[in-house]
Amino acid sequence: MDTKRFLAGTIVGGIVLFFVGNLIFITAFGDFYAANAGTATGVDRPDAIVWASLLGSVGYAALICYVMGARNTVGLLEGAKVGAVVGFLMWVAVDFIFYGITNISNLTRTIVDPLLEVVHAGIGGAVIGLLAAKLKPAS
Repeated sequence: MDTKRFLAGTIVGGIVLFFVGNLIFITAFGDFYAANAGTATGVDRPDAIVWASLLGSVGYAALICYVMGARNTVGLLEGAKVGAVVGFLMWVAVDFIFYGITNISNLTRTIVDPLLEVVHAGIGGAVIGLLAAKLKPAS
């Protein structure tokens, strides 16, 4: 993946991941996450810091773009596959490490979160892959 595609994918993918993440993790499954929190208290902010969440989403998109570039991947379906695998592997690692060393979630939430990330990052990867296919390579 050339620099133009990487930067465009990172920016557009980050925005998509931010909004899709809000839809999945707050709107659709917010009650599930609240019901499956661990014993730690006071860890959720009353109001999210939007710029920090958006910056994290841009970093997440950059990781997906990096893997897509390493695999020379473009296109909607291939992008979705890469995004889904990256999202699952990243979050299964993070969630189980956090489960092992903190009390922020129970085991149910720890198992479900990476599965939801397959959808979240899969959608982000699909958009990035589609964008990469539509943009002409830099000459």
